Formats: sequence, structure tokens, C-alpha cells
Amino acid sequence: MIFAGEEYGTGSSRDWAAKGTQLLGVKAVIAKSYERIHRSNLVGMGVLPLQFKGSDTLAGLNLNGDESFDLTGINDNLKPQQDVQLSITRKDGSRQAVTLLLRIDTPIEVDYYKSGGILPYVLKELVG
Repeated sequence: MIFAGEEYGTGSSRDWAAKGTQLLGVKAVIAKSYERIHRSNLVGMGVLPLQFKGSDTLAGLNLNGDESFDLTGINDNLKPQQDVQLSITRKDGSRQAVTLLLRIDTPIEVDYYKSGGILPYVLKELVG
């Protein structure tokens, strides 16, 4: 999981930035906002783009690196731009819940994500 600020992906080398993210094993990116094409490329690589809502920010979470995270709301009934819950468990056992916006913006992007990205989606369609 990557936590980021505003305009995540700006200045990136387009599709390779999302490919690199996926190849590193990242499953989700949580940012304040996204560069438009990079967000789409993350979905195309099967990486979940999530966005802080309202005044929530990375700085406001006060993370120090020893937390664990759970996402709820990611299931077979996924819908574009739905809310998703991030649960943060701190080392002392305390918990914090944060509501995030799923930045899968269209129904076809839902299909891409569920397939693991565009390439697996296309291959499944060809074989199917």
C-alpha cells in the first residue's frame, strides 16, 4: 500500500509508473488526488486507486510505520466511486477508521480491476 499527497502520478512516465507499482507488489494507492491518466493506468494494472475524502490527509493519519491496515468494501459487488473503509490498527491496539473514495470511475474499470488489469481482462475475453 502506498500513501501519497496531491496529484499522485504527476510527471510519471505514464504506463511504466503504474507497471512499476504493480511489479513491486503494491495492491492499493491512497492519495489526496491523482493525475488523470496515472489513475487510469493504475486500474489498468490491477492496482486499486483510493482517495482521501474531504479534509482527510496523509499527515492527519499520524502514521509512523508500525501500523497494520485493512480495507473493507472491496468485494464482488464493487461499484464505481463507492466508499471504502480503511481500518488502521496501531501498535498499542488502538484503531482508527477512515472512509475513502474508490477511484475506479467507470463500470468497465470495475471489470478491469476484477480481472487483475486490462491484459488479463482481454485474455479472458478472448478465451471466454
